Amino acid sequence: MNQDVAFRLKQAVGPKGFTEDPGEIAPHLEEWRSKYKGRATLMLRPATTAEVSAILVICNESGTPVVPQAGNTGLVGAQIPFEDEVLLSLTRLSRIRALNVEDASMIAEAGVVLEAAQDAADDKGLLLPLSLAAEGSCTIGGTLSTNAGGVNVLRYGMAREQILGLEAVLADGRVLDLLRTLRKDNTGYDLKQLFIGAEGTLGIVTAAALKLYPKPQVRCTAFLAVPDVKTAVALLARLQAATGGLVNAFEILPRIGLELVLAHIPDTVDPFGAPSPWYVLAEVSGIAALKEVFETALEGAFDDGLVSDAVIAASEAQRAALWKLRESMSEAQKKDGPSLKHDVSVPVAAVADFIAKASAAVLAKLPDGRPVPFGHLGDGNIHFNIQAAKGADMAAFLAHWDEIARVVHDVVRDFGGSFSAEHGIGVMKRADLVRYKSPAEVDLMRALKRTLDPKNILNPGKLVPD
Repeated sequence: MNQDVAFRLKQAVGPKGFTEDPGEIAPHLEEWRSKYKGRATLMLRPATTAEVSAILVICNESGTPVVPQAGNTGLVGAQIPFEDEVLLSLTRLSRIRALNVEDASMIAEAGVVLEAAQDAADDKGLLLPLSLAAEGSCTIGGTLSTNAGGVNVLRYGMAREQILGLEAVLADGRVLDLLRTLRKDNTGYDLKQLFIGAEGTLGIVTAAALKLYPKPQVRCTAFLAVPDVKTAVALLARLQAATGGLVNAFEILPRIGLELVLAHIPDTVDPFGAPSPWYVLAEVSGIAALKEVFETALEGAFDDGLVSDAVIAASEAQRAALWKLRESMSEAQKKDGPSLKHDVSVPVAAVADFIAKASAAVLAKLPDGRPVPFGHLGDGNIHFNIQAAKGADMAAFLAHWDEIARVVHDVVRDFGGSFSAEHGIGVMKRADLVRYKSPAEVDLMRALKRTLDPKNILNPGKLVPD
C-alpha cells in the first residue's frame, strides 16, 4: 500500500481507529468455515460515520480498494480482503441512536450486534424479529449488506423487509442520509434498497432504521416427528390456516441431522424415544388464546397421521433446548468432518421433490456422500449439504465442491429456484450469477456498480461478475 495513503487513512481515524498488528488483524482474515483466508496489513476501525466518509474520500481519490467487514459471520467470502486491500471494520459504530416506542422503530449503527438490538427492543416491550443462528456476533450492517434471512422470514420477511431507512456512505465519501422511519414514502426510487444485499459493493451501510413490532403475549414451540417432507409441507399449510398466518418459524431437519447434533453437541437430548425420518420445529406467537389454537391444530394433525410424535415446550428452557437441536446443525456438521454446502430455495410446494431429485443427482456423482438437507421449509430455503463419509480424506472430498454445486444448482434451476437463498454471492458464487441469471440482470448489476463506484474501490472482486 502507498505509504502516504496509509498515513492519511490513519490520520483520519486517529490512534484508536487503526491497527497494523498482524495478531489483531488475523481473526478478521478467515471466515467461519475456514474456506476463505485473506491478507491485509492495515485495518481501520472508524467510530463515526464522518470517519467512514473521510476514509472513502481518501480511498476514492487514490484508487485504494477497501473491504468493509462487520461481524465476520458471512459464508461466501464477501467480507474477506484477498489482495491486501484496506480492511474496514465497522464494529466501533456500535451505538443505538434512538428507540421510539410510539413509532415502533429503532435507529442502530452498523456495528451494533443483532442480539443487542433485539435485547434493546425487548426491554421496551417490543420485538425485533430478525433472528439467525449468528445473532450473538453478526451486526446490523453486515446483516443488511447481505440481506440476511434467518428463522422468522416466513412471517416477517428477509432483512430488507424490516428496514424503514438507511444511512450509507458512497464510494466518493458522500453520506446518503435516508434514516427515515416512515411507513409510507412514495417519492421515487427506494434508494435504500440498493445497499441492502449489495455486500458493500455500492456503498457502506453505517446505520439503519429498523421496524419493530409489539412483543407477543405467548410464544408456542413444538418439535414434531413427521414421516416425510411432503407431509411436513401439508402440516405447514394446516398450521397457517389454523392460526391465521401466525407461524413464525417452520424448520425441517432429517434424522441424520439430528444424529449429528446428538453426537457432537454437548447437552443435547433426543426428544423422542423412537427415531423418525424427519423432524419439524414449528413456532407461533401472538395473543394468549393462540396457545390453545396451536395445540388443538397439532392434535388434529396427530389424529390425521401428519405427526407421529410431538414435544411442546412448557418453559423457556425447554424452548431453548429444542431450538438448540436446530441451530447447532452447522456446528455439528463442522465437527463431524467436511461437507459441501448449498444455500438454495425453491417454491415451498416443490421442496420435497427437489430434495429427492437433488439427492439422487448428487449420489450419482458422489456415492459415499451423505445428504443432510435442512433449514427453513416455511419459506422454501433449504441448506442442502453433503456430509463426507466417515474417515474420508478432507482435501479429496472438498475438491468436489464446484462439481457438486453445479449439479445441485442445475436441479434448483429446474424447479425455478435460487442458487443463493440467504447467504449472498461474495466470491463463492460470482460465476453462478452469469450461469443462472439472465444477461439483462447481470448487465444491470454491472451498470449500477459502474455508476456508484466508477473506480471499483468498494469490495472489488465480490458479488458483481467481471
